[in-house]
Amino acid sequence: MVVALSAATMRILCTNDDGIHATGLAVLEKIARGFSDDVWVIAPESEQSGASRALTLSAPIRVRQAGEKRFAVSGTPTDCVLLGVEHLIEGPAPDLVLSGVNRGQNIAEDVTFSGTIAGAMQGMQLGIPAIALSQARGLRGEEAAIPWETAERFGPGIVGQLIERGWPKDVLMNVNFPDALPDDVREVEMTFQGRRDQHIVYADKRTDLRGGAYFWLGFRGKLSNPPDGSDLRAIYDGRISVTPLHVDLTHADTLQKLKGFLGGAPPKAP
Repeated sequence: MVVALSAATMRILCTNDDGIHATGLAVLEKIARGFSDDVWVIAPESEQSGASRALTLSAPIRVRQAGEKRFAVSGTPTDCVLLGVEHLIEGPAPDLVLSGVNRGQNIAEDVTFSGTIAGAMQGMQLGIPAIALSQARGLRGEEAAIPWETAERFGPGIVGQLIERGWPKDVLMNVNFPDALPDDVREVEMTFQGRRDQHIVYADKRTDLRGGAYFWLGFRGKLSNPPDGSDLRAIYDGRISVTPLHVDLTHADTLQKLKGFLGGAPPKAP
């Protein structure tokens, strides 16, 4: 079933993983208000990058009202959407969840780490159409300013076209804007989730002032050589990438190959 939305009457929930004070959230809110006056902002009190779909299960979740229809949550993006839909938003549930605009690209394997993707995924799980938006950075050099104006200029058109067209209920839309100034962006491409040919996450071992070891996780700025049609290739080449994502991680080919080998009565131990 394809979900279609009416922009005239939409109620929109905005969240992110960079925190309630993030520049990207302000950009997202501006995009949302181009479609509706009924915009709710429910975001983490502090940065939750890399939180993925984590739920806060071992501590109470605190909520601080930060303005009209605006709340800061002491938890993850998933917590924010769940609490927003079930407790914080007065009246009907949102018609659309927008998550982002993330400070950095969410492509390839990044989508499994991303709290931005998780916020949208939680909306999808609750039956609400959801779009994750991310602004790529670092591809023009670490010193280059993040081109937030690119997401701000093109975000409304992308979101508007997706709203007009609709997409299946079990799918979230993942939008990535390239690390390029607006006038240098020429195309939008529907893409598939790519895979890097190099591992870019690393742990940097350091020593504190008392001689104790600690580690800081980070990302190496290595580019891979992705195929055409992938989200990676689109972002590397300065195009806006739009990728439909879903939760089913089943590898169909392996499932079919092993069905005849591993099935029936449980095998005996060797």
